[in-house]
Amino acid sequence: MHCAAVSLFVPCRVPPRDGVKYWLPVLFWMSLIFLASTDMGSTRNTSRFIGPFLTWLKPNISAEAIHDVQVAVRKAGHVIGYAILATLTLRALNRGLFNAWTGRSAAMAAGMTVACAFCDEFHQSMVPTRMGSGWDVLIDAMGGVVGLSVVWTIGRVKRTW
Repeated sequence: MHCAAVSLFVPCRVPPRDGVKYWLPVLFWMSLIFLASTDMGSTRNTSRFIGPFLTWLKPNISAEAIHDVQVAVRKAGHVIGYAILATLTLRALNRGLFNAWTGRSAAMAAGMTVACAFCDEFHQSMVPTRMGSGWDVLIDAMGGVVGLSVVWTIGRVKRTW
C-alpha cells in the first residue's frame, strides 16, 4: 500500500519536497484569503466593481438591490473560497490522493479550515475599514463543508470509496 494512503494512521517517511508540493497550494490560497481581508477586500473597494457592473446590466436598478446583490456576491465568495481551501487541505493531508478519504482526514481539513476562518475574522477586526464577524466564520465553515461534501459525493459517484 502506498505510504500516502495510510499516512494518517501509520507514520511514514515522505520526502520534504513531496509534502511541500501539496501544502504550497494551501498556503497560497490562505494568503489570498488573508489578502482579501485587508482594506483591498472591503465593501467600499469591492462595490467599485459590482455596482457599476449591475448598473450596466440594468440601468434602472435600485441602490437597495445593488446592496443586496453585493452582500450576496461577497457571502458567495466566502463559501467558494473556503470550499476551495477545505478541498486543498484535504488533498494536502492525503498527499494528493483523493482515493484515501477518511473521516479523520475530512475532520482535520474541516478543522483547519475553520481555524483559518477564525484567524481571518480576527485579522479583519484589526483592519480599520473592516470588521470581524462570527456570522462570517459560520459562512466560511459552511463553505468548507460544501467543498468536502462535493469531494465526497464525487468519490461516491465514481465509486472511489
